[in-house]
Amino acid sequence: MSHTPSKIQSDRRDFVKSTAALGMGCWLAGGLQPKKKYDSKLDKVRFACIGVQGKGSSDMADAQRTGEVVGICDIDEERLNKASASAPGAKKYFDFRKMLEEMEGSIDAVTVSTPDHTHAVAGLMAMYMGKHCFCQKPLTHSIEEARAMSEVAREKELQTQMGNQGTALSTLRQSATAIRNGCIGDVKEVHVWTNRPVWPQGDEKLRAEEIPAAVKWDLWLGPRPERDFSSAIHPFKWRGLWDFGTGALGDMACHTLNMSYMALDIRNPTSVKAETAGHNGEFFPKWSVIEFEFPELNGRPAFKMFWYDGTKKPMDLMGDLPRQPQQDQDPEDWPHYESAALLVGEKGKFYSPGDYGGEQRTSGTVIDGEFTPLRRIDWVDTEFERSPGHFDELTMAIKGDRATAPTSNFPDYAGPLTETILLGNLAVWAAGSKVGWDADKMEFDADVPDDVRMQLEKIVRHDYLNGYSIKELAAH
Repeated sequence: MSHTPSKIQSDRRDFVKSTAALGMGCWLAGGLQPKKKYDSKLDKVRFACIGVQGKGSSDMADAQRTGEVVGICDIDEERLNKASASAPGAKKYFDFRKMLEEMEGSIDAVTVSTPDHTHAVAGLMAMYMGKHCFCQKPLTHSIEEARAMSEVAREKELQTQMGNQGTALSTLRQSATAIRNGCIGDVKEVHVWTNRPVWPQGDEKLRAEEIPAAVKWDLWLGPRPERDFSSAIHPFKWRGLWDFGTGALGDMACHTLNMSYMALDIRNPTSVKAETAGHNGEFFPKWSVIEFEFPELNGRPAFKMFWYDGTKKPMDLMGDLPRQPQQDQDPEDWPHYESAALLVGEKGKFYSPGDYGGEQRTSGTVIDGEFTPLRRIDWVDTEFERSPGHFDELTMAIKGDRATAPTSNFPDYAGPLTETILLGNLAVWAAGSKVGWDADKMEFDADVPDDVRMQLEKIVRHDYLNGYSIKELAAH
């Protein structure tokens, strides 16, 4: 099958304005109506799964539970065969491009559960073919890719969803509702911290190793430059390398920032700035603290957001927050949660421990030093859409059994969230320099040396090698 060139036709300026005007309130009050009106319902959604081990294993299980898996793809033959045992009728492939070309007429949707650097090239190829798409977090590796995934999903009127499963939790939605309805007043600051990285980062060194017989290394590299195989990259530690991962920020912010994002519509910062441990240009730093500035939006006041990783936390704000219970330990010695979100408002603080929106006993407000659990806050019962289940939202929308699009769809939620998160990595590379951002134009402004500027450009927009592209794909 020949590939016909195609370019994204949506006007980026109109897209940004329309999504900014929309805001997040629709998700708390019942969701969006999808643009596409299906003439008939599907009895069963046929999925092709790209990446079937690690997180891909549970994504494939969700596809089997809610639909039918007819194709599976992985660059590791051993992993592929293991997955095949649970889906014996599915066709097996090493190259997702070949799978999509050969199975175009027999699939309705794809799951993309690969390393970050191949999310967009796989997802966009499927979407250009008119296939619905589930993609793991972060949605993409570059900012331009996130914008493209959003635009193509809207242009093709597809049902889409990112793998930030906490979006479906009622506790997360209750917390967002309480904040939007004023439980701590106008929010002035948002602080989010994580226990990541839990993989090597900083000044690590790679050692060339023999490629395992089961691994198709060229396909794993995909659009990135050729390099030697190393077990310090595949199968897990790639998250800490600039070429393939997006660091602690990209790995966890789609989860740990998620509640705050839903509450405040945290999109399109005007500037970012970071303090870091420094890095060698190959691995992300051992730790970073990133400051984002957000302007007023649809009546929501301007505020600042701070991200912390590598054991960094806002210790000066944590004294009166609930601590994590420990067995056989005095409560006075209990540690603070290793991952959490803390919103500072004009009336007090809102605390959401953990990565997925916390739970009702430990999420809540701290006002005048007194903690009130979420379940006792007056605003909790405000109407919001309850989810049938994260992946279920996608399958139901594809089948026509759901009146609204999945909450974490690409154009209105996951894409803007990913853009915001990935902007932090501009600041990480340009550590110490403030980086201005124009979301309409997808352009940055920074007083940095030319070599740093070149690297920042690559974080915004990638070059693609080996026949991969995000703009010239199989479009029909």
